[in-house]
Amino acid sequence: MKYLAICLYAGFLSFALPMSSGHAATTDKKESTGEYVDDSVITTKIMNDLLAEPKLKSTEIKVKTHKGVVQLSGFVTSQADINRAVEIAKSVKGVTSVKNDMRLK
Repeated sequence: MKYLAICLYAGFLSFALPMSSGHAATTDKKESTGEYVDDSVITTKIMNDLLAEPKLKSTEIKVKTHKGVVQLSGFVTSQADINRAVEIAKSVKGVTSVKNDMRLK
């Protein structure tokens, strides 16, 4: 599990570092490079925190972030898993709100 977290972090760095070097990303959403990187940092932090939770099958939870709004989706086995994932997401700095689209199996 630690290997997966390291791989995710390395993947994030390979993406985020070139973005932070001053090259503006051109998107239709008119999102600045800083906002895009901040959302990536939030997503990565939440994914790592979910992976660190031993009782949570975090590989089945998808995380997307846009302007600080986090969307959690996927299938989990209990309402307690949903509640814990939402709690973890809300605890990350920069998260303005969490949209829960997770479903019970």
